[in-house]
Amino acid sequence: MTALTQRTVGALAGRVAVPAYDRSRLTVGIVHFGVGGFHRAHQAMYLDRLMNEGKAHDWAICGVGVLPGDARMRDALTAQDGLYTLVEKHPDGTYEARVVGSIAAYLFAPDDPEAVIGKMTDPAVRIVSLTITEGGYNIHPVTGEFDAQAAAIRADLRPGAVPATVFGLVTEALRRRRARGLGPFTVMSCDNIPGNGEVARRAFTAYARLVDPGLAAWIEDAVVFPDSMVDRITPVTTDDDRAAVALRSGVEDAWPVVCEPFTQWVLQERFAAGRPPFEEAGVQVVGEVRPYELMKLRLLNADHQALCYFGCLSGYRYVHEAVADAAIAKLLAGYMDLEATPTLPGVPGIDLDAYKRTLLERFANPGIRDTLARLCAESSDRIPKWLLPVVRERLAQGGSVAYAAAVVASWARYAEGVDESGAPIEIVDPLKKRLTAAARRQREHPTAFIEDRELFGDLADDRRFVDPYLRTLASLHTKGAQVTVRELVGI
Repeated sequence: MTALTQRTVGALAGRVAVPAYDRSRLTVGIVHFGVGGFHRAHQAMYLDRLMNEGKAHDWAICGVGVLPGDARMRDALTAQDGLYTLVEKHPDGTYEARVVGSIAAYLFAPDDPEAVIGKMTDPAVRIVSLTITEGGYNIHPVTGEFDAQAAAIRADLRPGAVPATVFGLVTEALRRRRARGLGPFTVMSCDNIPGNGEVARRAFTAYARLVDPGLAAWIEDAVVFPDSMVDRITPVTTDDDRAAVALRSGVEDAWPVVCEPFTQWVLQERFAAGRPPFEEAGVQVVGEVRPYELMKLRLLNADHQALCYFGCLSGYRYVHEAVADAAIAKLLAGYMDLEATPTLPGVPGIDLDAYKRTLLERFANPGIRDTLARLCAESSDRIPKWLLPVVRERLAQGGSVAYAAAVVASWARYAEGVDESGAPIEIVDPLKKRLTAAARRQREHPTAFIEDRELFGDLADDRRFVDPYLRTLASLHTKGAQVTVRELVGI
């Protein structure tokens, strides 16, 4: 067994693909906040691909962690000189591993915030990128505005405070660059949220306005925030994954990354100080990301919701198990073809029929072992953003919403917190109490769940949505999920 470090990586070359470039000659051009599995399977992978082709050696990554839990990543990457194993699991069982070397350094902000600010102030750094999750942008769920009253933000704004949040750290680095006459870096969100560039712009400028209105004005004028659409299923690394890497490759890796073979990144061509030649690594660099974003949100993301509640209620645990059910697979295809696709604009360079077939193939990959419970979490955030826009557009078009209404009904039944055998379901949602309370009233008051106007607006007043919703909900209560889906799709 060989420990994964820069000193030993050469000895692994016969057992696993390793970086073909001299990592000692890399220079950091990107500071990235939120080094998790997805970043390492996605952005870091694309850069490693370029570096193996002799390109982008001045665009290496310095990872940054700001949360207490990021100390684990600090320990793993520091011990391994930033190296890690990336494993692609193919549907046919093929296991493809490579060592990725594009992360040249890692800083844990609580250890030394000044080092993080200093790194971003370096003129060589031209991009600060983010995978901090939707919640990391500190947008209030009701007002939709930056939450200036959050405890961490108030702490950062105290006179003389040392920055601790991503907003405080990035804003201070931009302040110093401005004061020194340096150009700004680009702030590049890689989070899976609609309009992520605009979300980042609003959040960072709102914070800067609280610090210094003049600085905020400079940021609004000089800093660019490109939109991006990102996609790759990357489940949480397990001990079994670590053991498999050790057994197959002879590599002792504290935190390998497992992912599907499919990957997509659509990136807006808006950068303040240059960028790597991402398009040469397979990234789609475009003028407008929104068509691709809508495609993903309304097909992939909404399809995840279409399968997860019905799948869980049917007794399945993993995504590939649920998609192997012919009725659920037909439900997904019917939703995509008949309801989601008619709401999509043209997507340049994309064959939508092929894209939809690929989605079902990806979901069916048994090697990924993506859990339905993961997809069922945070539903109050996902359904209103991914599925309900399809409902509203279809209603405006005068079209059917039978499949989408059935998905909402499956969520309502799932939110009762008890499965069909009477066993408890763990609901993971910030609105858990409110949702469960409404769901448990619906046997006596069937529209109780969809009368939450903060989530559903006026849909409870539209019989074109309510009627198919109530039919599905009644069937779920009387016949169960498997019969309900079969009858819905005509099997």
